[in-house]
Amino acid sequence: MRLKAAQEWRLIMIIKNAMVYTSDHRFEKKDIRIKDERIAEIAENGALEATEEDVVDGAEMYAIPGLVDIHFHGAVGYDFCQASKEELRKIAEYEAKNGVLAICPATMSYNEEILGHIMDKAADYQEDTGADLVGINMEGPFINIKKAGAQNPEYIMPADKEMFLRLQERSGGLIRLVDIAPEGEGAMEFIEQCHDKVKISIAHTCCDYDTACKALKKGASHMTHLYNAMPGINHREPGPVIAALEAGAEVELIADGIHIHPAMVRTTFRIFGADKVILISDSMEATGLLDGDYQLGGQDVTVKGKKAVLTKDPGVIAGSVTNLFDCMKNCVQNMGIPLEVAVLAATENPAGAIGVEEDYGKIAVGNYGNVLLLDQKLNIRNIIQKGRIMSI
Repeated sequence: MRLKAAQEWRLIMIIKNAMVYTSDHRFEKKDIRIKDERIAEIAENGALEATEEDVVDGAEMYAIPGLVDIHFHGAVGYDFCQASKEELRKIAEYEAKNGVLAICPATMSYNEEILGHIMDKAADYQEDTGADLVGINMEGPFINIKKAGAQNPEYIMPADKEMFLRLQERSGGLIRLVDIAPEGEGAMEFIEQCHDKVKISIAHTCCDYDTACKALKKGASHMTHLYNAMPGINHREPGPVIAALEAGAEVELIADGIHIHPAMVRTTFRIFGADKVILISDSMEATGLLDGDYQLGGQDVTVKGKKAVLTKDPGVIAGSVTNLFDCMKNCVQNMGIPLEVAVLAATENPAGAIGVEEDYGKIAVGNYGNVLLLDQKLNIRNIIQKGRIMSI
């Protein structure tokens, strides 16, 4: 994990009077003390008295943890895979200014040489501004070419344990997720041999119910952008979605209003349970910019409104152009998901999925002092990152 350099001064802050999202996933009026970047105390409202601390008044506001996006590709004109160090910093700054304070960006399907350079860049990345880079989601190339979606089919290949281990070493251990089509050559062996080294996610697959069940029994435990790039549910061919449900797998959802109908979002939360759903943005480089022509994984993408499609095949959605905070907000305001549930799916659940929950995704003693203050309409009013108020 690459964390920002420690500051030379002590950071002490109290947030008072806010409706705080607590560890039991409900809102209660509390005060929060942040000291030396981390949450030092959570107390009943009015119980903390300021001495040398800065005080932030959160009256009539919600206090939620900084968001954690474990699957996105880029923003503001830059793609994680192609970005220079400076461009990666700009992506991280955009995410932070939109409430996402920990990021685990996704690769696309490339060969080992290209992926190796991406891993080197991530391993070397240490910046004092923007969201913390806490992992990498290796979305390709071990997927099914028939469900490539916006992935470049030129680079899709069978699962390769040794290749993964080499890339993981180059990344400095940053690869948190590896996506795989379990029906592919060598896939089951990869899952069996690597599930204790990295989280395995079923993705871009044509697998049936039985194959998915086998993969989940062998150690896969996560589903990449559920419903997208995989067989749907049929009463005679239940497919990987039902296999994941029965196995208790974690599932990613893109709640941008384009990828999944609101009724399916509600149904997914209801049947999988709030603790198993992870909101992701799957955003690409056009996020935060105007309509136009962009790229994703070396392929041309056309963006109009909230929809991004492959230019050569407009029927294929090419990621999203909505950041994670807006996906969470969309869940609440347009899809009928309770705020408490949507916050869980955008904070604690993704942090837990990639093993960073002791630092990110919760307002709890010991975690980083990453807090968003939202007004009653869910607009961001303050972003506090490790005890410092960010300008937004």
